[in-house]
Amino acid sequence: MLSPKGLRQRSDLLQAIRSFFLERDYIEVDTPLRLPVLIPEAHLIPFASEDCLLHTSPELCMKRLLARGCDRIFQICHCFRKEERGRLHQTEFAMLEWYHKGWDYFDLMRQCEELIGTLTRMVSGFAGIADDNRLCRGDRRVTLTPPWERLPVAEAFRRHAGISAAEALRAGSFDEVLVTGVEPNLGWDRPTFLYDYPVELGSLARRNQQNPAVAERFELYITGVEVANGFSELVDPQEQRQRFLREIEAVQRAGRTAGMPEKLLAELDLIGETAGIALGLDRLCMLLMGQTDIALATPFIFEEL
Repeated sequence: MLSPKGLRQRSDLLQAIRSFFLERDYIEVDTPLRLPVLIPEAHLIPFASEDCLLHTSPELCMKRLLARGCDRIFQICHCFRKEERGRLHQTEFAMLEWYHKGWDYFDLMRQCEELIGTLTRMVSGFAGIADDNRLCRGDRRVTLTPPWERLPVAEAFRRHAGISAAEALRAGSFDEVLVTGVEPNLGWDRPTFLYDYPVELGSLARRNQQNPAVAERFELYITGVEVANGFSELVDPQEQRQRFLREIEAVQRAGRTAGMPEKLLAELDLIGETAGIALGLDRLCMLLMGQTDIALATPFIFEEL
């Protein structure tokens, strides 16, 4: 639970984020939390809310706003994911999500550098921010001066895991190897963008034209903590439908149910080239505060209610 000082710092961070995007001509949007159907993602388990579901991210509705003609939108909201609880996970958490038409995932990487660098200059009193544009984590210092590291997934596995990404994928151990062997080594000298995931793990990301085996997806890591997940968005409704079908089949194999988001698919080709990203606000606040548990960077966690 945050102290009054911590609540003020978190408030300052939220206002600094809003200022960053509003100054760049983004529209702040707010979309429904309860939806009749969600984007099917087998690794996410949603909460039921009577005859609806609580959203696991605002992505579905935000993409429909893009299809209506919005070019730059952002949202700060709470999201809900069942069975996620721990030092870096809570079943209810705060997310920042934004989209920019005409961009790809490399453009978003550059904006992440700008956003976090700007925030550390705008806010004050955070224990995790050093005066020399560095982030403090124990006795380690992470420089936030761009450019940050860009590391392809294939290279990260060769460097840190002792197994190739392709082999781990075939063995069904990709996520386990990523979490235990790769992630703890990322983002310590400077933040790391881990990018070009196997296309099988980029269900909402565009396939790379030069290398069709990978999807244009990245995750941002700071001191071994995943902070953000971004894409060049897949906007082909036929390919997206096939990927959703595979996700629905995986959900059904796990004994759950999921529907097809037909209204999103009907509008998807109206979006055009777009990049989108979700950033975990509780984790970012935790890092800026110099903490190692998001329970110490949020007003309440469920156990305190």
